[in-house]
Amino acid sequence: MLTTVNNGVECKMEVYLVGGAVRDKYLGKPVIDRDWVVIGATPEAMIAQGYIPVGKEFPVFLHPKTKEEYALARTEKKAGHGYQGFAFNANPQVTLPEDLARRDLTINAMAEGLSGKLVDPYKGLHDLEHKILRHVSPAFVEDPVRLLRVARFAARFDDFSLHPDTKALLVDLVHSGEVQHLVPDRVWQEWVKALSEPSAARFFDILMQCGAESIICPSFLPRGYRHILTETRAAYMQPHVRFAALCFGMSSTTLTDFLQRYPVPRLYADIAWLVQRHAAQYVTLSADCAALVDFLGVLDVWRRPARLLDFCNACAPSAKGAYQVADRLIAAYDAAKSIRFDPKMIQVPRDGKAVAAALRGARIDAVSRVLAR
Repeated sequence: MLTTVNNGVECKMEVYLVGGAVRDKYLGKPVIDRDWVVIGATPEAMIAQGYIPVGKEFPVFLHPKTKEEYALARTEKKAGHGYQGFAFNANPQVTLPEDLARRDLTINAMAEGLSGKLVDPYKGLHDLEHKILRHVSPAFVEDPVRLLRVARFAARFDDFSLHPDTKALLVDLVHSGEVQHLVPDRVWQEWVKALSEPSAARFFDILMQCGAESIICPSFLPRGYRHILTETRAAYMQPHVRFAALCFGMSSTTLTDFLQRYPVPRLYADIAWLVQRHAAQYVTLSADCAALVDFLGVLDVWRRPARLLDFCNACAPSAKGAYQVADRLIAAYDAAKSIRFDPKMIQVPRDGKAVAAALRGARIDAVSRVLAR
């Protein structure tokens, strides 16, 4: 309990750790980010104690020393479409159970006081112990982002089951048309988070089961997406590589449409285009040294060496014999990467075509020596 004075009035503030930090503590997982909720406070009282206001839509503050987020307890009421269509009430009379009631899942609606005492009005610990993903209240259907969040939690906690009533509410969310108001930025954020989970396929499974695939990922997912995302070497890939792996065999029109729909960063788009355009050539690549060197040039690995493993890993789940091709290509790169241009290679200085031809020839020779062993 913290006490401060605001305009001559004593203000008693209760501080609780909330959300994912409490959940992960009881799961025995490392707690990385900690969020706090403050009961009985006003913005003026928080500022008076040195907290730094950062919230744009509702009162959120940074701790003056730890820089962790402290939000005033609040309730919310649906006032429009989409996840931003809410009116917030953050007056000091809002209670902790009222604040926790607006959260999505029971396992995320637990709080812990500074003494370590658990506050669990919605039986989140029970659902944690029984591995259930369950909504907190019927207001769950008011926020379309919850469809994406629940799907992502299903990917993170792959041994948890989705409660039937919660699944029914997700279907209602889709049928109501509320998910049509999801903004592309937020959809893409959830895609990236989901692709970072080992069981990313469950994210898409939930969307498919709820009938949201045509809204969230129109015509994008290949039929074999489960295999692609669960294949042994794909299971812990970086998200941009896993995204590119989904593009194997995809039409250029489908990929273009997706990239125009969502704010996909260049890192993701570049490797996706390489897979879309060159995977067919890659899987037929022989041990011919010239072909290997030329394909390395297509991938532009001389300037962007990280592309080689990204490309090979993205193709691996879908291409038969891809690992053997990858081994040859990586061996070729290792043999040729140290080759640098020497003016003695050509007779005509500053002749760009001659330089390129000389480098290519030297790289082919280097690869030939290594692969002949």
